[in-house]
Amino acid sequence: MVKTQERIKELPLEEVMGERFGRYSKYIIQERALPDIRDGLKPVQRRILYAMYKDNNTYDKPYKKAAKAVGNVMGNFHPHGDSSIYGALVHLSQDWKMREPLIEMHGNNGSMDGDGPAAMRYTESRLSKISNQLLQDIDKNTVPMILNFDDTEYEPTVLPAHFPNLLVNGSTGISAGYATEIPPHNLAEVIDAAIYLLKHPNATTEDLMEFVKGPDFPTGGLVLGTKGIKEAYETGRGRIQIRSKTAIQDIKAHRQQIVVTEVPFGVNKALMVKKIDEIRLNKEIDGIAEVRDETDRHGLSIVIELKKGADSQNILNYLFKNTDLQISYNFNMVAIDHMAPVQVGLKRILTSYLEHKKEVVTKRTEFDLAKAKQRLEIVEGLIHALDILDKVIKTIRSSKDKKDAKENLVKKYSFTSNQAEAIVSLQLYRLTNTDVDQLKDEQADLNDKIKTFNEILNDNKVLERVAIKELRSVKKHFASDRRTEITDKSEKIEINEKALMTDEDVRVLVSEQGYLKRSSLRSFQSTSDQENGLPDGDRVIFEKTTSTLSNLYIFTNQGNVIFRPVHELIETKWKETGQHLSQEIGLSSEEKIINVFEVKDLHQKLNFLIASNDGYIKQLPLKDLQPTRTYKSRAMVAMKLKQDSSIVVGVSSLNPEKDYDITLITNKAYAVRYKTSEIPTSSGRAVGVKSVNLKDEDFVVGYGVVLPEYVDLIKVGLITQRGAFKQFKLSLVNEVTRAKRGVLVLRELKTKPHRISAIAWYAQNHELELKTSSDRHITIATNEFPLGDRYSNGSFILDTKTDGTPISLHLGKPLPTGREDISNLFD
Repeated sequence: MVKTQERIKELPLEEVMGERFGRYSKYIIQERALPDIRDGLKPVQRRILYAMYKDNNTYDKPYKKAAKAVGNVMGNFHPHGDSSIYGALVHLSQDWKMREPLIEMHGNNGSMDGDGPAAMRYTESRLSKISNQLLQDIDKNTVPMILNFDDTEYEPTVLPAHFPNLLVNGSTGISAGYATEIPPHNLAEVIDAAIYLLKHPNATTEDLMEFVKGPDFPTGGLVLGTKGIKEAYETGRGRIQIRSKTAIQDIKAHRQQIVVTEVPFGVNKALMVKKIDEIRLNKEIDGIAEVRDETDRHGLSIVIELKKGADSQNILNYLFKNTDLQISYNFNMVAIDHMAPVQVGLKRILTSYLEHKKEVVTKRTEFDLAKAKQRLEIVEGLIHALDILDKVIKTIRSSKDKKDAKENLVKKYSFTSNQAEAIVSLQLYRLTNTDVDQLKDEQADLNDKIKTFNEILNDNKVLERVAIKELRSVKKHFASDRRTEITDKSEKIEINEKALMTDEDVRVLVSEQGYLKRSSLRSFQSTSDQENGLPDGDRVIFEKTTSTLSNLYIFTNQGNVIFRPVHELIETKWKETGQHLSQEIGLSSEEKIINVFEVKDLHQKLNFLIASNDGYIKQLPLKDLQPTRTYKSRAMVAMKLKQDSSIVVGVSSLNPEKDYDITLITNKAYAVRYKTSEIPTSSGRAVGVKSVNLKDEDFVVGYGVVLPEYVDLIKVGLITQRGAFKQFKLSLVNEVTRAKRGVLVLRELKTKPHRISAIAWYAQNHELELKTSSDRHITIATNEFPLGDRYSNGSFILDTKTDGTPISLHLGKPLPTGREDISNLFD
């Protein structure tokens, strides 16, 4: 009985996926994305060059339609989409990507602006002259040939490559688990290094760098520093900075312009020009009048025209830092060596190439030697035949046919089979008119060639001399001057931010809910006092006329601080709302702005005093709150809060060289006063130290800071949860040490005790703005209330049942007193 074989197998999914993906990865690593270390080509590039070579589409023949080349490649060697083949063909022709283009094209082959090429039916192509150096001798069995995808033709696994193309033209690609980024180099330098390594196999990378100074990009530019180059040449990985070639020129009306004539390799010129123009339009810096791309057939030219009085060098430094006028280039030199992906340095690439070069010369010599021996055999046979010409003719005439004639010649006159074949194949007139002297000259020439070929094959030194001679010939015909300049030292870009901005007075506003804006003084002055654009329920935290060169530190009740230069605030009309912080920085729904500080000099001596409601306090130096690289999208931490329910109740700015009095008041009416020198400085991520000894369920409502000599002038106004208002002199609170409980400033009642809801501090009589839970706004004139002692509970000013409970108490306008306003003495 015949057994049927089971065709369906049960296998674990992980095993199947792993095995299939492994095969796929191996294919795209070896056969698609990475270049061969010997000829520097990926398979599709190699197939394009070989197909065009076979089609006689070479530099010395007329151009042919690019579609024909693509069709040949796709039909015979590369069974993939025509767009990918045409894309690779176009890439080989782009002189801003290839240091030595391998294909010449007629028609639109794209541009540095990222424009795509014309369709392949419109363009024409042919191999460039230097491509011949990659393909030369391919017909002499110099490289392994394998069957194509349908076993109808043979294709090369590598090209003979008579120059180190991997270094000269570089390569870029991404495969599975591997990527490569090899920059282009100067042909003459690479060949000189290869010759030196051939003569000195023990040469170091440093020795080879005497010849190969660094990358030589087709777009030129300036490479800053050699450290990254040396690291890359030793390990295969490294980073360098490439800077555009620029010049600052004087133009009419005492103005200047920046002219860019070379850009970094791989940069999209159009996008770079657009970015520079966006900087001008968005007024990120002031001083750029116009940006123009004047590139034409004479060369690249980008003109950045500046305003009168602009600091050209400072603006150029800003553009280097913030646009593609300067970029980082990362070496990642990975290539296929002996069928495996390897990260390679300069010496490994040249060593592998030279091995290939010697192998090509050897195989070509073996081929030429076999041909020469074969021809010598024929020539010697013809010479011998001419010596006995009459006998040869008589023998041929007496033979039955060609086969019989060959056998008779071999038997009677000791000709070899090949010689006999050549004799009987000659036409009679050729046999009688052949010049013996000419044959003897050819015989001598062939003997000399055979001798030379044997020397090459038997003596490695002779072989190396041939390789060196051929490399020098390539250098002589194709060498060009270096385009990329390399400097020994890298340069740190220093930017004077203030010099980039126009010093202009503007009106700035920051609200409690997080709205920010700046307006021109003209817009502010033409708008009524009531029209500040804020939504209902929001209030102003900071409003001031200040310079565009100043900076804001914006503190929230969640312990965060946001840095904003004034010139970066959105410019609107004064009656418009402005921009909300949440458009750039993620704030929680409960987060509010509690204080804003203007800081003109980021390096001045300044401390921020920060206190939380759970009884912690700290001083944070300004030097620890310098803006980070991500300040636009992320807030800095000013104080770490211990619990989710904790909030910051106040932030003040202090001169670190002075000692202040600080008074904290709690919900249960305890007040404690001590010196700020008892509060240590700590980092933003620190909680701080204990500020007051809190009772259970008590919390800090707020605090005030004042210079000791002004304590007697300060009044404290407070509102309780029952609607009572009281004001008293700060001097009633005795000075103690930090973290004490303090003294009571309200009389404690057994039933319905008063609890402090909000506090205000002032040095002269003020109007106080009281807000309640029912959104009622009540104005309190402090001159209408007496100064109380520590044990009074004040006067009731609202009915909490109808008006709601107090939420906040803020200073309004000062009341006239006939003396200087000193309300800022404690802030």
